[in-house]
Amino acid sequence: MPDIDFHSYEPTAGHGLKHDPFNAIVGPRPIGWISSIDTEGRANLAPYSFFNAFNYTPPIIGFSSIGWKDTAANISVTGEFVWNLTDRALAEQMNITSAPVPHDICEFDLAHLARMPSDMITPPRVAASPVQFECQMTQMVQLQTAQGDTVDSWMIFGEVVRVHIRRDLVVDGIYNTADAHPILRAGGPGGYTAIQPQNMFEMLRPHGTQTLERLIREIVPPK
Repeated sequence: MPDIDFHSYEPTAGHGLKHDPFNAIVGPRPIGWISSIDTEGRANLAPYSFFNAFNYTPPIIGFSSIGWKDTAANISVTGEFVWNLTDRALAEQMNITSAPVPHDICEFDLAHLARMPSDMITPPRVAASPVQFECQMTQMVQLQTAQGDTVDSWMIFGEVVRVHIRRDLVVDGIYNTADAHPILRAGGPGGYTAIQPQNMFEMLRPHGTQTLERLIREIVPPK
C-alpha cells in the first residue's frame, strides 16, 4: 500500500483546522429553501443546506434544522411546508433569508420576494423559484449521538404532494437540471457552486444479465 499522508481526527476532540471541513467534504449539497407558515398566518422562509431527496414513491424530501428555529416550530404545528429551488438569479435573496431576524419579520418581505399561493397546502411558494414542491410532513425526528444522547437538531421529512416546474425547463418530456441553474452549498464559510450545462455528463446504471455477468467475471476469476 502506498504511503499516504492524511489529516486524521476525531470530531469530538476537534478538527484542528481553521474551519470545520465536514460541510465542505459532504458537498456540494442542494439547498433546502423552505417556506412555512405559523398558526397566525405569518409566513417564514429560510434556507437549509442539510437537505436532500430520500424516496421515489412516494417522493419524500427532508432537511435538518440545527436548533429549534421558526421553520421547525411552524411545521411541527401545521405539518406543511414548501421547498423552493434556488437558482443563480435568486442566490442573493436566498442568502438574505438566512438572517436571524425576529419571528415577526417576514423573510419574503426582507428579501423583496413575491409570494405565490400553493394549491394543496397553506404555506406560500416563492414566485420567482423555477421549481417548487408542496409537502406534507411525514416525520420529525430529533437527532441523537451514537451513545443515544439527544442533539439540538431535528430532521424533518415531507411527502411531496404537488410539484410545480417552470414549463421551459421540460423539453421532450425531460426535466433539464442544468437549465435551471441551481446553486449548491459547497463548504467553507460561504462557498457555493452552480450546476452548469457544460459540466454535465451522462452515466447510466449497469443493468442487464450480460452486463452484470461481465462485471462479476472481471472481479471474480474463474476457478
